[in-house]
Amino acid sequence: MNEAKKSGVGSKIILALTLAFFYFPILYIIVFSFNDSRSLTRFGGFSLRWYEKMFADSSMMEAVMYTVLIALLATVISTVVGTVTAIGLSKSSRVLSAIVERINDLPVMNPDIVTAISLLMFFSVLAVRKGFGTMLLAHIMFCIPYVMLSVTPKLRSLDPNLIEAAMDLGATPLQALWRVIVPQIRPGIVSGALIAFTMSFDDFVISYFTTGNGVNNISILVYTMSKRVNPSINALSTIVILLITVALGIVNIVPIVRERSAAKGAAKPLNRKATAVVAAVLVVAIALAAVMGGTAQRRRQQDAIEKYGSSVLKLYLPGEYLGEDVISNFESQYGVSVIVENFDSNEMMYTKLQAGDSYDVLIPSDYMIERLIKGDYLQPLDKSLIPNLDNLADAVIGLDYDPDGVWSVPYFWGSVGLVYNHENVDPEVMESEGWEILRDTDYAGRIYIYDSERDSFMMAFKALGYSMNTDDPAEIEAAYEWLRQMNNTMSPIYVTDEVIDSMINGYQDIAVVYSGDATVILDENEDMSFFMPNEGTNIWCDAMVIPANAENPLLAHEFINYVLTYEASFDGSETVGYASPNAEVLEEMSTQEDLYAENEAYYPRSDYELDEMFHDNVTLQRELSKYWIRVKAEN
Repeated sequence: MNEAKKSGVGSKIILALTLAFFYFPILYIIVFSFNDSRSLTRFGGFSLRWYEKMFADSSMMEAVMYTVLIALLATVISTVVGTVTAIGLSKSSRVLSAIVERINDLPVMNPDIVTAISLLMFFSVLAVRKGFGTMLLAHIMFCIPYVMLSVTPKLRSLDPNLIEAAMDLGATPLQALWRVIVPQIRPGIVSGALIAFTMSFDDFVISYFTTGNGVNNISILVYTMSKRVNPSINALSTIVILLITVALGIVNIVPIVRERSAAKGAAKPLNRKATAVVAAVLVVAIALAAVMGGTAQRRRQQDAIEKYGSSVLKLYLPGEYLGEDVISNFESQYGVSVIVENFDSNEMMYTKLQAGDSYDVLIPSDYMIERLIKGDYLQPLDKSLIPNLDNLADAVIGLDYDPDGVWSVPYFWGSVGLVYNHENVDPEVMESEGWEILRDTDYAGRIYIYDSERDSFMMAFKALGYSMNTDDPAEIEAAYEWLRQMNNTMSPIYVTDEVIDSMINGYQDIAVVYSGDATVILDENEDMSFFMPNEGTNIWCDAMVIPANAENPLLAHEFINYVLTYEASFDGSETVGYASPNAEVLEEMSTQEDLYAENEAYYPRSDYELDEMFHDNVTLQRELSKYWIRVKAEN
């Protein structure tokens, strides 16, 4: 008896731990959605600021709308198609059924990335404009097999003579199908529909490769938002969790209420006329609001078309790289719509341009602009349409990648440096050792290295006194040995954008960081400092360019000119943390105490002879990539 009790207690403990393992992360997200701090892991007090930001962010609301709409449409269409196909196969020959079922299994067994790339190539070959339609078709395609897999077992369990029996009793084939077969297989249809909805709502990989024209779902949005600290992710996730919980509650409670009502004889039919009147009033009200708002919007769009030739601008830039109100203010001021798409790397952007995708404004990095110029992917700017070029700071004029400013206009600029905890790392040691501090064994196991061959080899080249653009094999080999020795003696942690939150929380003492990210870190953690080594570093610039195949170059020039205004530049720089190219904003940000006057990471140094910019060198980049893989393989 005692053994049985012990076994029962043990089972309960295991169950409790299992539930805690599954549900604690969800509870964690909910709690931190009310965090006043920008940190994703340190609670700074109760606040609703991230819910306010979420509801004020039109891109988030659009992502939610597209996610739900595509999931519902994909569920309905795939459920109908999958069910009808399964029923048809149940009445087909065994050979045909076996062939189709094996084909049906392929999308289920295939890795998502294979399916995604296949669809991307398919749509590109057909020259189909990627967006809502292509994403919807992709979702329908991968949902149908799951519906068929749910419905087919139910069909096999049915008596094969059911339809004949129904027709013998006077039913038509359609009536036999709808009144006899469908009710019998309804559990399979419902489960298939639920799986389809879940798969569509949750999908990222296939959606990422088949979307375009600013159509994003929640998973793509979260991916782009996670590039930098943005706790609005927690708020959005909490809302989704709440809605799912409510839906599950309704699904489970309604049948119980109906059973009890039926047992008491209290179930009363709804007044259909009253319901119809209420529904009609709501529809009319919504329609009137849409018409009234739509008329004013169409008038403004028509004005924009007459002036610029279009009322839609397509913008392609890194994720989390815009001021909070830049897009909404531009749309409101000029009566246009801006389609914003995000890329996760310059190389990803370049690949999409090679595939023929068209955008009006791009924001790539310096070395990539050189590559785009070489490949004739850009059109020269008409400076007469950008009078706000006069607002540019001297430090961003005449940069190496485009010395005459023929092709580009600076957007943000910054440097790569070291963020360190000045309570644990002596500032004098940091200054004397520079990049070599990353090989100082006193700090072994306490450093973050940015997982980028370009930036890592830059610091190795600079530590050795070489140019970061060197293509000398001996110097590359020496830099490789420098990194290899650092890797083997320091036990570094290789990170990307998660370094921001990790250093805010002080998890390590030293990190290689971009200056804008360092600005955020120093703003959130007063124990952190920023240092640009005396051996030199990478001074970079991301700039706005207009592709050669841009459909709306006039509107693109207007947007570039707008971004250079004080208001837009201030909004962007304050939100993102990188240095503004606008001279007035740069001065204000770096001198006012309530902004970034005391933040040493905000203002990159200029005219330092050992600092450099990267130049485009594809061969060198491939060589560094090979060496970088070898370095990390020993970690």
